[in-house]
Amino acid sequence: MTRRRKGAMLALLFPLAAAPMLSGCVTNPATGRTTFTGGLSTSSEVSMGREQHPKIVEEFGGPAGSPELQRYVASLGALIARTVERKDITYTFTVLNSPIVNAFALPGGYIYITRGLLELADSEAELAAVLAHELGHVTALHHAQRQGQTVLANILVAGLGVAVGGELAGLGQVAALGVLQSFSREHEYEADGLGVRYLSRTGHDTRGMARFLSKLRAHSRLEAQLRGEPSDKVDQFDYLATHPAPVERVDRATQLAAAAGAQRDPIVGRDVYLNQIDGLLHGDDPAQGFVRGRVFAHPALRFRFEVPPGFRLFNSPTTVAAFGPEGSRLLFDRARNPTPGPIQGYLTDVWAKGATLSQVETINVNGLEGATGTARGRTDAGVMDVRLVAIRVDARTIYRFLFVTPAAMTARIAPELRRTTYSFRRITDAELAQLKPLRLRIRAVGPGDTVDSLAARMPFEDFRRERLLVLNGLAPGARLSPGMRVKIVTE
Repeated sequence: MTRRRKGAMLALLFPLAAAPMLSGCVTNPATGRTTFTGGLSTSSEVSMGREQHPKIVEEFGGPAGSPELQRYVASLGALIARTVERKDITYTFTVLNSPIVNAFALPGGYIYITRGLLELADSEAELAAVLAHELGHVTALHHAQRQGQTVLANILVAGLGVAVGGELAGLGQVAALGVLQSFSREHEYEADGLGVRYLSRTGHDTRGMARFLSKLRAHSRLEAQLRGEPSDKVDQFDYLATHPAPVERVDRATQLAAAAGAQRDPIVGRDVYLNQIDGLLHGDDPAQGFVRGRVFAHPALRFRFEVPPGFRLFNSPTTVAAFGPEGSRLLFDRARNPTPGPIQGYLTDVWAKGATLSQVETINVNGLEGATGTARGRTDAGVMDVRLVAIRVDARTIYRFLFVTPAAMTARIAPELRRTTYSFRRITDAELAQLKPLRLRIRAVGPGDTVDSLAARMPFEDFRRERLLVLNGLAPGARLSPGMRVKIVTE
């Protein structure tokens, strides 16, 4: 295609692109600006949220906390929702049964927070800040705007493909993705600003937004340390990240609170909030198994295994992961489609179908039939060795280990990983009786109590002091005063 023809084609495309833009524009009720929604109506938005809501609740293990706690969160959310600009939908607030610190909103006003987030928050004002932020996403039409941006990006990418040829269409897709992600970062900033506005309207301390974001940053830094990563990584700018760097959000939220003006007797509600979360389940739900140091044990499915020294376990509803030195890691899960035939056949013909495995053999793992094989491949992190292990418990149940190690360290770490394989076994009744869930407890600081003495009571093998500081939003050199209420984790 000649340059003149390409220019003519672009001239034709821009009016075509403008047509859906004009038909899909609405006035944003929260900002007053014109927003391109891609034609997503309120009824469609509500239908999307209503359809996804039960799936979200099921995926996260159901609602969490006592009925009283659920009512408390819902009533606080409803109070804030009465101050928002968007009145055309009904808002629903749900606490999800996940230890991961997270909050998010679905189209149609469905807003979720996890029990992990409830643990991290330290007052009603901080919880209100999170709920207000998520309400900001809904009232600013961010879900509809994302739909509109996707429509626009597809139009622009298609136009680039036609106008400049297939060799540059990929570049157009990258550019479009960057625009979308940039808007996503702006959405976070905008939701923070709206959140502070709503906090001011309800009388909650507008500084709660910055305080919680500061705790979220400290939590992210600790999580990075637990994974063996540099803690400062959480502040690195990522062009394709959907959220801004936490330190930037903390600074902006502080400025937003200052701009909102001084408040007379703002609502903080620390004591009432701590009373609500006292006794909340901490960490893994028993139905999803326990992480205890280097041991993962599942009371309901009655098995356990142990990872090598230097590895840290992380549990999720579907997968157990462990991160080790030099980028080594392992994944453990349950096969979704186990086959009744020989376990080696499952390994080579089902799980690793299409891959070339070497050193394939059958093994006996504490009386259970197993099979293993290895492969090697090149990744962005270099040459990696992979070992697959499948263990059959019964005709319908196969568990799987996936070990990944840098090729240069495989020989050195192989004996430890082998011990992990053969540590997989059934739990005895005596062991089962000892498995109890962890709980978050609120304690008053007594005479002589220090950060270190309280941290020593918590059932963790390492980072006890850091965990206590992050849980309570305390600075590294913090001192406790008698009578002060703090959060600790107990068995």
